Amino acid sequence: MEYRSREGLESKVTFNPRHFTASGISHTPQEFHELTTGFGHFKGRHLRRSIIRTHLGEGDRDPRITGRLAPTRRRRPPNKTENFGYTEGLCGDEGLSADGGAMAQIPTYVTTGLYLALDLGGTNVRVCSVDLHGDTKLTTVQSKTAIPPELMHAATFRELLHFLAQQIELFLKTYHDDLLQAHRARKNETSRDVLLKLGFTFSFAFKQLALNRGTLLYWTKGFNIPDAIGQELCGLLQDEIDALNVPVLVAALVNDTVGTLVARSYQSPSATTTLVGAIFGTGTNGAYVEKLANITKMLPPQTDDGAEPTPSGDMILNTEWGSFDPELSILPNTPYDVAVDRESVHPGIQMFEKRVSGLFLGETLRHALLAIAPYSETMVIPPNSPIHDRYSISTTFLSSAASDDSPDLEIVRSELKKMLDLDATREDAEAVKKLVLAINKRAARLAGVAIAAIVVNSGRLTDVSTPPTSPLSVVDGKVPLSTTLKIVETESDEAISDVYPKPKLHISPYRRLHSLLRRAFCAPGPDLTTLESDLPPSKPQTPPTPAVAQDKGIIDIGVDGSIIEFCPDFVSSIRSALRDVDEIGVEGDGRIRIGIAKDGSGIGAALIARMAELEMGRGGK
Repeated sequence: MEYRSREGLESKVTFNPRHFTASGISHTPQEFHELTTGFGHFKGRHLRRSIIRTHLGEGDRDPRITGRLAPTRRRRPPNKTENFGYTEGLCGDEGLSADGGAMAQIPTYVTTGLYLALDLGGTNVRVCSVDLHGDTKLTTVQSKTAIPPELMHAATFRELLHFLAQQIELFLKTYHDDLLQAHRARKNETSRDVLLKLGFTFSFAFKQLALNRGTLLYWTKGFNIPDAIGQELCGLLQDEIDALNVPVLVAALVNDTVGTLVARSYQSPSATTTLVGAIFGTGTNGAYVEKLANITKMLPPQTDDGAEPTPSGDMILNTEWGSFDPELSILPNTPYDVAVDRESVHPGIQMFEKRVSGLFLGETLRHALLAIAPYSETMVIPPNSPIHDRYSISTTFLSSAASDDSPDLEIVRSELKKMLDLDATREDAEAVKKLVLAINKRAARLAGVAIAAIVVNSGRLTDVSTPPTSPLSVVDGKVPLSTTLKIVETESDEAISDVYPKPKLHISPYRRLHSLLRRAFCAPGPDLTTLESDLPPSKPQTPPTPAVAQDKGIIDIGVDGSIIEFCPDFVSSIRSALRDVDEIGVEGDGRIRIGIAKDGSGIGAALIARMAELEMGRGGK
């Protein structure tokens, strides 16, 4: 059956009979097209058609789907429940700690020295050394090792930590053996001052107790080690490092988004301040710079005459936005999303992450293919095909399939055969590519809304007269920071409980995100062309932005992760979502610069280890 797509391109779907069924939900070929455009055309103010309304009949319905996403054609203000869905979390008393792990008065001289970073991600562990030369210049050496699956579900946390300590030891033997052997020759006479300072990038939610202390709140992605919950992270890692007699001191505990933000600030073009550090890889999360005046627990007490406190300075907040909307009150939800969540290691949580991050995009595609393949005349799934196994479709396939411009979609067909033992015709491959593009685009536009919420909430679009303090605004090789920089890692619901507790004074980023996502299901918005970013000009990426004559007013966003780096048109779709937000539009989007902070989580952790060293009183070189 041939039909004309929304873009006006002729396409063909070869699925027969006239309708096919996915999880008990009936689709015609035209509805299949609408399903893919439903995935892909998530607008800043409109989802072209509710997948749920279109594809759910009046029979048995999953309560997780029914009634959640039916859009209205007329705009109405969100009700109290919708607008304050996180009231319980927002009113909690845990919040940010009173001190927040302060790092005061970063000196204004060139930062130099050798520092280490250990980056525990969702798939790999990286160890890197960062040799800071000053003037924004640095040299890095890095190793990357896949995390054994059995360690993601280890019986004890120490098993994983011992593996991490071994990777540090192996890295030093390979790249800095002279330092390792010199330390071991001194036996027990090594001073704490000569130990290599290490920043530990931990890509999971934790409660920060001090710059080098924190306890795990909960696991995400594919990890599940119950023994680790509530454990102090740095101290246990230090025990394993010491047991191997390795000259390393864990000086800082850092979330990967904070590391990305700091690394981007150190290396960003010109003197522009960086607002957001975001990860779009195996998982997704964002951190941003917030004014201390907006965080009530950081406010000093009122003066004797009753005057309101007027603190200055900024704090980096880790949003943990992957946990947004656990009740699915506004996030898009298809039968395939439900299946992905049901089979995940942590069902019922991280709903935003499960629609955006690399760990789950392949799973979304797998469930969609299982639903439609039986009704293809040509695609036959062998009983022993890996498609029946969870996580058998790598997210790298979504990038390669989206990039396949060959006449017969040879890459898609070859990968389907190699990966899933599926013999696909060109028509089958075309249908698969449509699903891939739809899933990618939905993920990118959701990512764009998350970034938009922080940009709008920051006020930088309307106030460019007084640029905010950057965590590391580098000018002529110096790192000036006249006020206190505080880094706080915390669970999102807890963080926001003490940020903007008075909605009339300031709207929290989470409420802003909630509002923007809700508007995405209302009136239609335009589909505009793509603007540029300063991302590297590799094939999957948008060309870099020409040099901006006037940096004043530029809002810098640092990003990292395999999805945003290699997925074609991911940045373009993010920008499309930004433009579709009324408060940003075309003009505001033109002031937003998105740039890759390559290996930012590791480099940023090393920079923070340097800052922590200064706090220890060693001083700079």
